[in-house]
Parts: sequence; structure tokens; C-alpha cells
Amino acid sequence: MKRRTFDRIVSFVGLGLAVFLLIAAVLLNWGYTFANDSVKTQLAQQKINFPAADSGGFKALPEENQKAILPFAGMALTTGKQAQVYADFYIGEHVKGVNAGKTYSETSAEALAASAASKAAPNDQALAAKAAALMGQRQTLFMGETLRGLLLNAYAFWQLGQIAMYSSWIAAVGGVLMLVLALLGFMHLRRVEADATI
Repeated sequence: MKRRTFDRIVSFVGLGLAVFLLIAAVLLNWGYTFANDSVKTQLAQQKINFPAADSGGFKALPEENQKAILPFAGMALTTGKQAQVYADFYIGEHVKGVNAGKTYSETSAEALAASAASKAAPNDQALAAKAAALMGQRQTLFMGETLRGLLLNAYAFWQLGQIAMYSSWIAAVGGVLMLVLALLGFMHLRRVEADATI
């Protein structure tokens, strides 16, 4: 094979790869921007704020939770990272205290059983009070775990956006590097003798 033919093929492949990587960088950056802006807009609409560092709600949290929340204390929740911290260290802590750490599913089973037992014994006031308390805990856990799950989904979507951002940077650098190499290949093509072979 002639050297010029080989150099031409390699240079065009490099040029094609450069174009592909630069287009990928643009699309990945668009994905990052979309994810980041969507999460920010939707979280801002919820008007959730972290407790201030000097508030009773903040001071009532365990020390580990306070350390995690402190960088965001008093701020509005608008980023995926903030959503993850709020979900895990604020809501998660409150949900643990509702029914001795039991989940919604566990509490719901207890509440439904107590409710059925209360209906079977309508004159038992203690059983009725227990059923009512468990149903209230069931509702609280449902709301808390649902909000926590929604915030963690926002965090996951935001995290995918972050991955797209870093990938766009890598694709852009790779695209520019391939473009430079392809241009150097075309320049080298001019210096190769017409009858040179490989």
C-alpha cells in the first residue's frame, strides 16, 4: 500500500472521529444543561429550605446529620446534591423516629391489623386509640418516604447530568486532540513522496 493512501485513510478516519467526538460533546453538554436546569427549576418550585444552623430543628439532629447539613443550613434546596443531603440526613432522620425505625410497609401492616382488630372489638377504646395512632404514623411515614424518594430521584437525575457534563469535557478534549492529529496527518501527507510504500 502506498504511504500517501495510508496517511489519507488514517487522516480522514481521525477527522471523522474528531467530528463525532465534538458532536457528542455538544449533545452531552445539552443533556447536562437540561438535567441541571430541570432539577433546579423543579426543586425551587417546592420551596424547601434547610433548617438554619441555630434552629431547634437543626440542633435536634444527631451530630453526623448536622455535619452533613451544615454546608447548606438556611439555604433553599435547589441542587441534586442538596436534595440527597436533605432526603438522607433530614427527612431520613425524622422518618426513623416515627415508629421506632419501622418503615411505611411495616407500619402499614401493623396499622391495618390494629384497625381490623378495633373494628372487631368496637368497645375497646385502648385498641381504637392504638389503631388511630398507627394509622397516623402510617400516613406520616407514607408522606415522608414518598418525599424522600422523590428527592432521591431528583438527585439521581442531577447525578446523571453531572456524568454527562464530565463526559462532554472528555469528548471535547478528545475531539480537539483528534482534530489536531488529523490536521497533522494531512500536513504529513503533503511531505510524503508519491512512490513511498509501507
